[in-house]
Amino acid sequence: MGRAHGCTVTLANTNQIAHVASLVGEPARTAMLLALMDGRALTAHELAAVGNIGAATASRHLALLIEAGLLAMERQGRHRYHRLASPEVARVLEGITQLAAQRS
Repeated sequence: MGRAHGCTVTLANTNQIAHVASLVGEPARTAMLLALMDGRALTAHELAAVGNIGAATASRHLALLIEAGLLAMERQGRHRYHRLASPEVARVLEGITQLAAQRS
């Protein structure tokens, strides 16, 4: 397809970018991701509250975010804690936050 800032752009890349953008663009998922920006790991119950959604819906959202590599999950006893998967995820969220602030 072409090149953008030194990266080869392919249909597969654009599809993956669109998929990640759609995951981040859903308001409840956005709220959950932003709640993890301070480096904490939170339970699904805590993230459901942040996203103002039920437990089953939060569980599905979290599974999608884990599958996409945006979140990581750790088990501690009977609890499952979710955190941002990498500093790169945090940087992307910071960038989106800054872009959104410029537009408001």
